[in-house]
Amino acid sequence: MNTRVLLHTAPGKVEVVERTLPPPGAGQVVLRSLCSAISPGTESLVFSGRLSEDLPLDETLASLSGSFRHPFPYGYSLVGEVIETGPGVEPAWRGRRLFAFHPHQSQVVVPVEECLAVPEDLTPEDAMFLPNMESALNFVQDAAPLAGERAAVFGLGIVGLLTTAMLKRFPLDRLMAMEPVAARRAEGARLGAETVDPLDPGDWNACKRSLEEGIDVAIELSGNMQGLQQAIDLTGFAGRVVIGSWYGQPLPLTLGGRFHRSRIRLLASQVSTLDPAIGGRWSKARRYRLAWEMLREIQPARWITRRFPLEEAQQAFESLKDTLQPVFFY
Repeated sequence: MNTRVLLHTAPGKVEVVERTLPPPGAGQVVLRSLCSAISPGTESLVFSGRLSEDLPLDETLASLSGSFRHPFPYGYSLVGEVIETGPGVEPAWRGRRLFAFHPHQSQVVVPVEECLAVPEDLTPEDAMFLPNMESALNFVQDAAPLAGERAAVFGLGIVGLLTTAMLKRFPLDRLMAMEPVAARRAEGARLGAETVDPLDPGDWNACKRSLEEGIDVAIELSGNMQGLQQAIDLTGFAGRVVIGSWYGQPLPLTLGGRFHRSRIRLLASQVSTLDPAIGGRWSKARRYRLAWEMLREIQPARWITRRFPLEEAQQAFESLKDTLQPVFFY
């Protein structure tokens, strides 16, 4: 059996190559891919070559071993249907839909224990957003919002929208969302957030005037260090800034008198681990269960803006700047 694999071959260049797929080994299954989601934030950095070649693709996922040295595959959100089972795998798995943390590829061989069964009441399109939903939950857990707090999300990409949707479920005093793209602000407003264009001086200054004591917690997801600086500037005394972005192009930050005197706390947040403060009660499996539940409620497939066959991968990646959520359908 052959499979089509998407490879990053140079900065700004991807190719789809055909490879022979090995038969499934013990404990493995073959998935026929149904769809896979491109992460506009992370995969934009990958596509443009703004990550160090020596950086591991992902130290926690076996499917992403190696580094960002070209050529390499990438992607971590694939939903497929089991079409073949290996030794030791119950035949009942055949026909089941599974989620796999796997690069973009038309058929894949994966250990069944590393996959997650997609609930029958979820569409493959909604299930693709599992990593984004888990990330949003991680950011909210790290932010630990309290009743009556003022919160702000910086960046309304998919993860920012999901994070905003989660925060709206808390009894906050105010929930704000900072995003320069008007269409994304409109989505944030539909979720119930007060939206602000952080690049519009009038909008930004009006926002600051309305928050004399600053915000209590900011979650920075813009991927731009200017957003991080604005999050710090808007945060009040003893407030906290949860940093969920990867920054491809570091910029200087102003961490002078106000930052120190206000005791602002910067918190790194990354979904591959749980905050040790809750690790005794929470497991990855528990967070996955909550993520599936939130996907049922939020139904993020409505935010899919472009659908591409794998053969149009170059066009798909070149569209990332103007696309909220591009998806490959197989």
